[in-house]
Parts: sequence; structure tokens; C-alpha cells
Amino acid sequence: MEHTGEIRESYEEEWSEVTPGPVASSAIMPPATGRVQLWALVLDARSVPCRLERSGGGLCLLVPVSHLERAREELRLFEEKNRDWPPAAPPARPLAENTLATLSILVLLATFHNLTQLEGMLLTFSQPDWAALGTAQAAEIRGGQWWRLVTALTLHADSLHLVSNLAIGGIFVLFLCRELGSGLAWSLLLGAGVLGNLANAYVQAPGHSSVGASTAVFGAVGILAALSLVRYRQQLQRRWPLPVASALALLALLGTEGKNTDLGAHLFGFLFGTCLGLLTEYLLGRYGRPGRLMNVLLALLSAVVVIAAWWAALAFGE
Repeated sequence: MEHTGEIRESYEEEWSEVTPGPVASSAIMPPATGRVQLWALVLDARSVPCRLERSGGGLCLLVPVSHLERAREELRLFEEKNRDWPPAAPPARPLAENTLATLSILVLLATFHNLTQLEGMLLTFSQPDWAALGTAQAAEIRGGQWWRLVTALTLHADSLHLVSNLAIGGIFVLFLCRELGSGLAWSLLLGAGVLGNLANAYVQAPGHSSVGASTAVFGAVGILAALSLVRYRQQLQRRWPLPVASALALLALLGTEGKNTDLGAHLFGFLFGTCLGLLTEYLLGRYGRPGRLMNVLLALLSAVVVIAAWWAALAFGE
């Protein structure tokens, strides 16, 4: 009976409406009713007695007068700590207008494939064996023929192989070039492809060989996944692995089909693309997107690497 009397006495204590002290308001506030309910949860978690009552068209939060100051302080601290949540989305970066330049490079890749299939009939000199000179042969790469890491990216087994890489990979390459600028994007694609072929050569058996731009294509998938992961990490909250999970699903869907598919090259291209994408997004956040001159220099550097690789293949290859 005494316990019942204590309960009745506590309920007879005067209750007063409580709101937090003056704090900077959040950029995005929940509805008034939801906010009051949230305050009630905060106080309940801090063991402050409270109750909700209807007031006009909404709710008001009441606490005993003896707990009024503590309740205000708890709510003030809560609002102050969470006033910038959820964070605002990062400003959208304008896309570069370079679709024509990107398509031109893809067409150039297709043209080179056609030239390698001419068998010397339209030429006045003997046609080199492009596949023998440029294929990513694991044993030869380990033996120091570095150019194969690059030249293999420009060769394709047949027209179907070429068309599939251009049709599917072209979408990712176009988007990446518009997102980063042509020079930076192609440099990253070349880097992911070269590193992917290098790692694959040391993992596979010495007799393993592969060709195709798909290593760089999956590098593009990894780069885009990394950019999204870093750029929108706060908005994703607990769902932050989604970009990478989506990219891995794409790798499983497109990168494992066909008897001649080199899963290792695809996987390593994706992994190195992801690493390069993480580094790139960090540098972009710190220094901004490269200017027009830097993009031109990076594009020229990529072209020089490809030309130098084929020069070395023709000069030193067997």
C-alpha cells in the first residue's frame, strides 16, 4: 500500500511542457509530431520521466517540474549533436562534354582490330603476327616483356569479342570519361588494365595467355563503384557496401560467361580499378577535377604508353 501511495504522489507532482534550449536548427527537420516523439524517446533513454499529451493538432512533451532543467539540457545536447544530420548530399559535379572524343577512341580501337585481321593482302609489306607479339602471355610477362601488359588490351580474339567489349564496356567508359574528364579516365583505365594483367600473369600458369580490353572495362566498373562509395558514404549509412556489391554482381553476370572468359583478368581489373578509384576520389576531393590542360597531358601520356608498348613489341618481340 505504501508503494501505491508513492506512485500516486509522483503523478500528483506538477508537470510542465519541455523543449530544448536554444540550438542551431537542423537543415532537415522531421515533422513536428515526429520530433516531439523523438524527444520523448531521448528522455526515456536518459531515464527522465516524461509523457506525451495531445495539444491542439499535435503533441506536447511533459516532464515533472523537478526534472525540467535536466530534460532541457538532455534535449539541447541531443539537438546540438544531431543538428547536421542527415548530412547534405555532396554538390553534383558538372559532367564533361567529351562524348565525341570518347567514341572516337573506341572507334580507333575497332579500326586497329580490323587492321590486325588484314593478313597483309592490302599491304606492301609483310603483316606482323599481332597476336604473337602482343598477347598477355604469363611466361613472357614474367620474363620481362612488359609491353604485353599494354598491347593485350588493344587486341581481341574475334569480332564478337570486340563488339561485346565496345557495346557493354563503352557505356561504362563513356560515363567515366564524362565524370572525370577524358585524360584522367583513360589513364585510370589503362592503369587498371595493366595492373590487372600483371597480377593475372603471376597468378596463372606460365602457359596462360589472354587478350582483350575487358580487363580495363572491369577496371572502369571498379572505379565507378569506388567513386560512388566514397562520394555518397554518408548518405548510404548502413547500406554503404551497395555500390561495390552492385559492381560485384555485374562482374558475376558479365565477367564469368563464355569458355574463353578470363575470370582472373576481370577480377584483377575490377580490384585495381577499385583501388585507383578510391585514390582518385580522395585526390579529387582535395584538389578538384584536373583542368583542361592536365586532361590533355594525361591523354597524351596514355597514347604514348600504348604506342611505346607496340614499338617495343615490334622491336624486341619474337
